[in-house]
Amino acid sequence: MRMDAGMEGKSAQLPPRWFVRLAWAVHRAIYRMSRGRKGLWLPTATRWGTMCVKTVGRRSGKERSVILGYCEDGANLVTLAMNGWDNAEPAWWLNLLAHPDAKVDLADGSRSVRARAAQGDERARLWARWRASYARLDAYATLRSTETAVVVLEPRTPGSF
Repeated sequence: MRMDAGMEGKSAQLPPRWFVRLAWAVHRAIYRMSRGRKGLWLPTATRWGTMCVKTVGRRSGKERSVILGYCEDGANLVTLAMNGWDNAEPAWWLNLLAHPDAKVDLADGSRSVRARAAQGDERARLWARWRASYARLDAYATLRSTETAVVVLEPRTPGSF
């Protein structure tokens, strides 16, 4: 049984895929057009924040960026490798699997990070933390045929990306 399939019998309905993609495109446009002054926010105890993650493309070798939701776990940033709850793994996660070093821009600054997937008890604990700020998390996760990776971004020393 998948660890994130805790709401059997409760169906989740997402907006149409085109709408989800449009919403994220508008969010990225606001971030870019404001030159990073708008579009990112810090998490709170009850709400996730947003960050811009810059990865190295696994095929192109070029810098790629994506805006993701995150929560904090001490010095670590934690996000979910979901692609609008579609079955396909998100490109940014595949890029991090190939090249785990990345840079993140947050509402209060930037930092270099190294990505890894949480496992076992850590994954369960971090999934529960996400659930606290994302009420339909388990229901949406059941829409995917594979377990959603919980991605931990650990701080790295400056200048390592």
